[in-house]
Amino acid sequence: MAEAEIARLEAVEKSANERIANLTLIMKVLQRTQNGKRSERLRLEVNDEQVSFAFEEVETGLSAIRSELDRAAKDKPKRAPRPRKGFAAHLERIEEVIEPEIPAGCEGLAKVLIGEDRSERLDVVPPKFRVIVTRRPKYAFRGSDGVVQALAPAHIIEGGLPTERLLAYIAVSKYADGLPLYRQEAIYLRDGVEISRSLMAQWMGHLRFELQMLADYILERVKEGERIFADETTLPTLAPGSGKTTKAWLWAYARDDRPYGGTSPPMVAYRFENSRGADCVTRHLSGFTGILQVDGYSAYTNLAKTRAKTGSNETVQLAGCWAHLRRKFYDLHISGVSQAATDTVLAMTELWRIEDEVRGKDADSRAARRQEKSSTTVASLFELWEKELGKVSGKSKTAEAIRYALTRREALERFLTDGRIEIDSNIVERAIRPQTITRKNSLFAGSEGGGRTWATVATLLQTALCRARHKAVYADRRTMPSTCSNIPFETRFSRRFRWRFVVGTRHSSHAQRAFRNSRSRSLGRNRSALARSYGFSFASADSFSSRCA
Repeated sequence: MAEAEIARLEAVEKSANERIANLTLIMKVLQRTQNGKRSERLRLEVNDEQVSFAFEEVETGLSAIRSELDRAAKDKPKRAPRPRKGFAAHLERIEEVIEPEIPAGCEGLAKVLIGEDRSERLDVVPPKFRVIVTRRPKYAFRGSDGVVQALAPAHIIEGGLPTERLLAYIAVSKYADGLPLYRQEAIYLRDGVEISRSLMAQWMGHLRFELQMLADYILERVKEGERIFADETTLPTLAPGSGKTTKAWLWAYARDDRPYGGTSPPMVAYRFENSRGADCVTRHLSGFTGILQVDGYSAYTNLAKTRAKTGSNETVQLAGCWAHLRRKFYDLHISGVSQAATDTVLAMTELWRIEDEVRGKDADSRAARRQEKSSTTVASLFELWEKELGKVSGKSKTAEAIRYALTRREALERFLTDGRIEIDSNIVERAIRPQTITRKNSLFAGSEGGGRTWATVATLLQTALCRARHKAVYADRRTMPSTCSNIPFETRFSRRFRWRFVVGTRHSSHAQRAFRNSRSRSLGRNRSALARSYGFSFASADSFSSRCA
């Protein structure tokens, strides 16, 4: 009896110690998330970038001291000009010529220009509101019956207040810059323009309807890729009538072939769903065949297994994400609870170093280099994990991380033999990050319709940013959107994204109305033309193409 009681108490103590260790680890991870550095980069040595960052505040203080001394000094010493990076060529240049005063005795003499000093300073023109007045004169001809008048331009919101430029400005401010509508309402009110957030929300709903076909098309183009990425994040949504939020999900699907030398343009598509179920992935990726690079979420695994069991021609190969795996061991390494986790993190550093070498090379070269250098490291890691799993408690976080790796071994090792696969899924995580910022500022989506609007508009904005190689496409708000025109939609879309567009069967509501109106006018010009204009663009054709070349 005594031995049995001792064994029971030892088991209780062991379980309690494991529980304490897990809770301690959770507490340390939470503290690091809230107060510490979130970067998982190992600080093994001090590099130039770290030195520059460390002395940034020192340089700021020294600059303030120099300015104060220069102001106090009577004779200011001339300092050598600091090398300055030139401004972008596409920025507008406003030349200001400052003529000197004519000295005494030189009045009436001819001036000869022998040189000049030239300097450039960066300026900003704050956005301002204006009213576009459209006049369409009516004309009658003497000796002829009838009246002639130009067709009214098509607009996304016919008879409404906003131009397409204003709609684009509001959409970019909210879904790309993370500025909620209630903040925009306060900003516009400073200029004496009163636009309620509810009205702007209605405008965004109209915009989503007109842009939905573009968003659907982008998703289809994403699914044409040989290797695509998928991820999802929560999007709290206000439940109608309850005043409470429910958990909805924003799914992201990204394509970027540039890491292995591909020429297809990068793009990302979002989808809003009320659940995180496997049926969402099945519906979104209908028709996709190829490599799907994801984290360890079971919905993607179920998709691949289901298609394999049914013998579908749309086969899906899963590729794992080493960044997700590394994160599990990194938390253990920082907490200092597992030497195996520390050894794992240090060994993984070599894998990313090799990835830096092969980035941008063709798929065959990448695979050959990985077989030569990375395969040995990967094999040693799995050997370490298999040995360590038998030494640690099955309930510990270390065992949990090891099981995560071992159960996904095939997907994690796939990047060694296929150069199209990345070592991680950071491409789609970078597409998710802007939406988390917008979510943090907006707190929640106002409705399911608001969530779908979010996904649709974000699809176009982030795809445009990807296509522009993440340059500041939206810096100049004046050239960002173009007004509605009668250029066919497929032509406008192919100009903006340099893609071939297959015309669908559904036209926008304002396009249908424009078509009916054109048929009813007896003397209107171009009465048979379908005024299909979606009115939302990111830059003029010349400006956008030059920045995306």
